[in-house]
Amino acid sequence: MKLKSVATALLALGIFSAAGAQAQDVVRLGNLKFAHYGAVSYIKEIAPKCGIKVEEHVFAKGLDVMQAIIAGELDVGATASEAAISGRAGGAPIYVVAGFAKGGARLVGRADLAMKSIRDLKGKRVGVTRGGIQEVLLLAELQQAGLTASDQPGKDVRLVLLAYADLNQALLGKNIDAMMQSEPQSSQAINKGFGNEIMKPYNTPIGEPVRTMVMTEKFYKERRPVAEKFMRCFVEATRTFIDNKAVAEKYVREVVFKGQITKDDFEDAIGNSPYVHDISVEHIQTTTDVMVKTGVGRMSRPPVARDWVKTDLLEQARKSLGIR
Repeated sequence: MKLKSVATALLALGIFSAAGAQAQDVVRLGNLKFAHYGAVSYIKEIAPKCGIKVEEHVFAKGLDVMQAIIAGELDVGATASEAAISGRAGGAPIYVVAGFAKGGARLVGRADLAMKSIRDLKGKRVGVTRGGIQEVLLLAELQQAGLTASDQPGKDVRLVLLAYADLNQALLGKNIDAMMQSEPQSSQAINKGFGNEIMKPYNTPIGEPVRTMVMTEKFYKERRPVAEKFMRCFVEATRTFIDNKAVAEKYVREVVFKGQITKDDFEDAIGNSPYVHDISVEHIQTTTDVMVKTGVGRMSRPPVARDWVKTDLLEQARKSLGIR
């Protein structure tokens, strides 16, 4: 009887231990709903074969991801670089551990105005999302062109601050004259005929902005084996989307956007925001410097990139998968 009780107790202990180990391998991921964030979303589909479970939480903008990280609700987050930089400056305990897409911005004007250059924005109303990488790029381009801008009257360009989801409708309704928009929304505006491309804003010191994968310091340091599994899964998901465009298109169009974007929308969007793995200390530092110059984020103590860009997990994952 005693032996049976001991065996039962040991079995129960084994079950609880296994359940504890399984629960420990859950990774809480913050993501955004854009075409170039699709490979990040795909991680949860292949996570079981990586030995983890990924719980995806979708947010409206990158700064919301940062708030969730600060609140202890996420382990990993996908966001534009400016949100990561602002978050780190504001005390978010994060490291940049990889990039996952580059580009992803486009200056689109009303089709009936036929604007062709950044200088054509003088005297116009330009929609942009406050605090996004699009705002950084817009202000940097305007500075280079010698134009001033504000959301108040009296400057060369009047900024109209809107959510990403509202910009296209504002352009269609002629409530704004142009917009600095993300993908696939900017491609949709062009393909539907109410917008025309003025420029892709990549001639500032930032170049093509790289979207960042960030990881909490606690997850990076204290759950290292799980962090390594997650990073291998991220690289595998990204490689799948780079190598197999049919899989990427089907997943983004049908799963992420539930049929709301066309094949042309997807192809144009990814043509302007290709999937990548890489990130560099230099890129994050340059983006930080441009943010300081344009005043985006209003950081009293801008973070120094070399202190919080950590690519060792990425390099390890790529090596294990035979990716250069």
